[in-house]
Amino acid sequence: MLRLLIFSFALILLGSCSQGSAKKTEEKIAYVKPLMRDLTEIKESGKLIALTDFSSSSYFIYKGVPMGFEYDLLERFADHVGVELSIQIVQDMDHVMDSLSHGQGDLIAANFTVTQRRKNKVLYLEPILETRQVLIQKMPENYWKMTQDRLDKALVRDISGLIGKTIHVRKETSFYTRLLNIMDEIGGIIDVEFAGDIGTEKLIEMVSTGEIEYTMADENIAILNKGYYPNIDIKTPMSFNQRIAWATRKNHVELQSAFQDWFERFKKTEEFAMIHLKYFKARTKHRERVLSEYSSLKGNKISPYDKIIKKEAERLDWDWKLLAAMIYQESHFIPDAEAWTGASGLMQLIPATASRFGADSVQDPNQNIHAGVSFLLTLKEYWYEHLPDSIEKTNYILGSYNVGLGHVLDAQRLAEKNGSDKSSWEDVAIYLELKSQRQYYKDKVVKHGYCRGREPVNYVKEINQLWEHYKNAPI
Repeated sequence: MLRLLIFSFALILLGSCSQGSAKKTEEKIAYVKPLMRDLTEIKESGKLIALTDFSSSSYFIYKGVPMGFEYDLLERFADHVGVELSIQIVQDMDHVMDSLSHGQGDLIAANFTVTQRRKNKVLYLEPILETRQVLIQKMPENYWKMTQDRLDKALVRDISGLIGKTIHVRKETSFYTRLLNIMDEIGGIIDVEFAGDIGTEKLIEMVSTGEIEYTMADENIAILNKGYYPNIDIKTPMSFNQRIAWATRKNHVELQSAFQDWFERFKKTEEFAMIHLKYFKARTKHRERVLSEYSSLKGNKISPYDKIIKKEAERLDWDWKLLAAMIYQESHFIPDAEAWTGASGLMQLIPATASRFGADSVQDPNQNIHAGVSFLLTLKEYWYEHLPDSIEKTNYILGSYNVGLGHVLDAQRLAEKNGSDKSSWEDVAIYLELKSQRQYYKDKVVKHGYCRGREPVNYVKEINQLWEHYKNAPI
């Protein structure tokens, strides 16, 4: 018998009535154009959008840095084809193929098993790994005192031992398909309960805590989670070896071909071996990352300075995660970081700026962030006055913080002189980069001379990219 497992939560409705009537607000949902595009269009857009999940193997944030086996490979592939990488989190991986077919991303990049049923819906890329499905079950009490023979007798070691028992899996997974095949093979009924949108790693945790009795996982993921939950057993195989591969839409053969050409070479490199080692072999170090209070999987912090950052972000009227991304870009959250320019501290203030905004100790986190935000407020005031209609004011503030207001104004004047839009950061960034060339920094409209303009342009871009990752994190 197949039963539906419903994990229900109380729905609390908070409302208020005024003068005996309630107001209803209709939300307007912006139309998002589906991304039905192959590699040519992806390159034209300059961005590859990958659909993935938050997990210890695919993608997570640790100490302010995006990580994950899939993420590390995606970064290198995106760099290979010459585009930026954007991560789109799929909350319920049962619907990831729907997200792909509806154009919410360009490819699925997760621990995605190759099956014949899925081949009817997606185009698989070159397989990345081989693994097998295993049973996840909790070890008995005092298991460390048992002989191996006694332990094996206390656990399910033969698949037929699952007849009449309850196992929890998500419906739209290869695990459920495999269970149907197993029941046919052994001629018995396994009670399958569907786990809704609960992911594999959460189900493994629930086995560890005794909330459920059994689940299934790919062995590579099971091995990782064994490091977090030593009281689980992962030794009972449930399938032969299966391939793990990313996927795109059926007709996107350019993307498939480009990935195949790249990965055929990359999987033979030392760099790939190190990435695989980092996530699937060096388990003690990976366990430390995942279980850290600074992990988006188990913790609730980006940095040790989140409380200060949140308070100071309110002064700016910024998302605190944007300010956190900026501080990471400046100092990697190292309070005594020093640059060759003489700037120091979390927000890399030069002594004159620190003194101007009241920081007696540049390396004191409270004083440094407060002074840095005070400086940002002056830049915000300037740009909100001079670019009142621009939606890109934050980019001008960030660029001015990095390279100085004068150089950004020079780039604006060059853009205007050459027929570009001085209120468009994309246009102004071009001329900021060109200020490293003599014909531009010697132009009559330029007042502040030579500038290594690529640095502030990359600075703004990298902060925005990191901000997107922080917004993805459930922190």
